[in-house]
Amino acid sequence: MRQRDRRKRRVETRESRDRWMITYADLITLLLIFFVILYAMSSLDTDKYNIVTGSLSETFKSGSTVLEGGNGILDAGKSTENKPESTDGNGNAAATARPNDGSAEQTENETPSARELAFREQEAKLAKLMGVITNYVEENNLGEQIFVADKPQGIEITLSDRFLFDIGKADLKSPALPALQQLSGLFSDIGAKISIEGHTDNTPVSSASHYNDNWELSGARALSVLRFFLDHEGLNPDNFQYAGYADTQPTAENTSAAGKQKNRRVEIIVLRQLQEGA
Repeated sequence: MRQRDRRKRRVETRESRDRWMITYADLITLLLIFFVILYAMSSLDTDKYNIVTGSLSETFKSGSTVLEGGNGILDAGKSTENKPESTDGNGNAAATARPNDGSAEQTENETPSARELAFREQEAKLAKLMGVITNYVEENNLGEQIFVADKPQGIEITLSDRFLFDIGKADLKSPALPALQQLSGLFSDIGAKISIEGHTDNTPVSSASHYNDNWELSGARALSVLRFFLDHEGLNPDNFQYAGYADTQPTAENTSAAGKQKNRRVEIIVLRQLQEGA
């Protein structure tokens, strides 16, 4: 019995010692498969290569392919230019490709799309609008009260709050009415959406104010300008929108009197309906 136990132990010891060979054999097999795959991927399929290069050559209309060292598009221009006219079976000259002399580009410039025409018309109207307002401001010495700028979203007309309102109020002052009447005449046929936006500084409204906070004050001021255009001047309400932003969109620091004065304003933005290339 003891001898049998010893023999069993010896067999089990040998088997446990040889188990590493199984793992080693698996590893070698995986490496072999890996290198076979790499070799298969690196093999060049001549037929497919010829198909691809031929397709590229036909695409660029070149005498020599790009992959074979040709100049591609540059060669295409030369080969087309030097190619004689071909004839059909009856001896008549067939139509052949002509070198690009800019005639196609000229044709495109002469016949712009409907969207391009609309964009040009819009830009012409906005440029005229800005020019008229700028001249009006200069002629009436309103450079400190009205500012005009061409922004990406449209023509921005900024009116100072002291030009339009008394402190803490939203009722329009009489001296501001002629300027607003001038603007209404320009807006009547502009054919664009107009946004009226009220802004304040960060100073809280007084306890005696009719408004609870700067949100109400800025919104009420924008609405007063809108009401003037609609009720007094009879403009189309579908062309307008308004909003009050309180002190959330300052144009200057609220740490000085001059900065706060710049932030108290009403902006009238004639919005661009079309963007170039859009």
